[in-house]
Amino acid sequence: MTNPTNPAPAFPRAGRREWTALGVLMLPLLLVSMDVSVLYFAVPEISADLRPTGTQQLWIFDIYAFVLAGLLMTMGSLGDRIGRRRLLLIGAGAFGAASLLAAYARTAETLIAARALLGIGGATLMPSTMALVRTMFTDPTQRAKAIGLWSGVMTAGIALGSVMSGVLVEHFWWGSVFLVNLPAMALLLVLGPLLLPEARTASPGRFDLLSVPLSMAAVLPVVYGLKELPSEGWNVRYVVSVTVGLLFAALFVHRQRTTASPMISPALFRGHGFTPALVLNTMSAFGMMGSAYFTTQYLQSVLGKGALEAALWSLLPSVLIGGAAPLAAHLVQRGAERAHVVTGGFLVAASGYGLLALAGTDSLWLVLAACGVMASGIVAVVSLLTDLALGTAPVEKAGAAASLLETGTEFGGALSMAVLGSVGTAVYRHDIPATAPAPARETLGGALAVAAELPGHAGDALAAAAREAFTHGMRGAALAGAVLLIAAAVLAAVGLRHIRTREGAHTENAGRADRVSPSGV
Repeated sequence: MTNPTNPAPAFPRAGRREWTALGVLMLPLLLVSMDVSVLYFAVPEISADLRPTGTQQLWIFDIYAFVLAGLLMTMGSLGDRIGRRRLLLIGAGAFGAASLLAAYARTAETLIAARALLGIGGATLMPSTMALVRTMFTDPTQRAKAIGLWSGVMTAGIALGSVMSGVLVEHFWWGSVFLVNLPAMALLLVLGPLLLPEARTASPGRFDLLSVPLSMAAVLPVVYGLKELPSEGWNVRYVVSVTVGLLFAALFVHRQRTTASPMISPALFRGHGFTPALVLNTMSAFGMMGSAYFTTQYLQSVLGKGALEAALWSLLPSVLIGGAAPLAAHLVQRGAERAHVVTGGFLVAASGYGLLALAGTDSLWLVLAACGVMASGIVAVVSLLTDLALGTAPVEKAGAAASLLETGTEFGGALSMAVLGSVGTAVYRHDIPATAPAPARETLGGALAVAAELPGHAGDALAAAAREAFTHGMRGAALAGAVLLIAAAVLAAVGLRHIRTREGAHTENAGRADRVSPSGV
């Protein structure tokens, strides 16, 4: 009989081996997230060396994120079938090889191909790391801490990527921004087989090859169309792209519901809490990416800071972000309702947008504070929602669950740039003087370029008007973002009530059993 004063743990607790393995997993996660922004300062050197066309330069930037987004679901499901550790190690080898190819590319076409291969490798690494966290940390308290670290590292990687690229390009050549990937991938290939457990679905069934092109055709056109809308407005081509993607999404969903061995099992969505976590996670990505779209331009084009200086300033909000996820996990572990903490996180993020709505054309510290408050709320929310989604999903479907969360993040970020970017652009074009040259009426960058060519007071006046118009647009977008996050807070308060993970429910039931006397009374 179990001693009620000293009950056996409901789940095995992770030890030093698992926490060391988590540290190893953080390396590829950091580098994959850094690769989103690592080319920011390498573009001038790449342009001078490889002489890409304008279209090729865009693809050098965008192909990584597009391939990553398109293959996340495929790779998450594949990891569940062939083994998440095996897929992680395959991805690490591919990522390292692609990094080497990119570093020594001698043509723009080669660099584009290498960036595409990096996207394939990244698509294997991101869901595999999250799924392995789910496998290694079965204790709910420990898993929450591990996922909090996972969320913090992923967020930090995006911020650090641009800074690292600036430092490396300043002291070495542009290929060095890719070579930094090699030591981490080599370490993962050596230590991964020793520290990481293998995990796969026992009876996965046949892999549905038709779902692979359907998933890519659903994700890629939507992400592409949404990312392009802010720069060129509601162009028919981009609206058609989004529409086509949504049609393929409907076909993909139909395929998953009718095939005998789906890539994404519909049973995932029957888990109590998985769907709300997925939807709210997408909304949190909307909040995070929307602010970055404006604040990076604000630091450089409104305040006039150099690219590297702006990137260094943008690291300051990380001081607040670092403690957000651990604090949120601690509150839940101390008995706070997850719904209340997530709701509070969204409201904190909304208040950050509220601060951003007060910014003027010379508000560096206010903008940095707004970014820190907003990002802290979002990171807290993301860590709790990720923990909820993975804890609700069956262990054997952890890869698929992780890939859906990552795909939702990509979709939320693209939608944010489309919606908030369109709001900011509309306000800018309304405020800019109608007599300004056509390029100045399109974007702040165009206005500053035109102003630089105008003589004396005319150029200064146009630049000042453009900066004021952009800042006004940023304030309008910030208000729209605040409204969205308040709506997310309401959805969290309603949709997450009384939701617990599988482990949480099991632990609670075990606790009740321990309190029952031998007579059953």
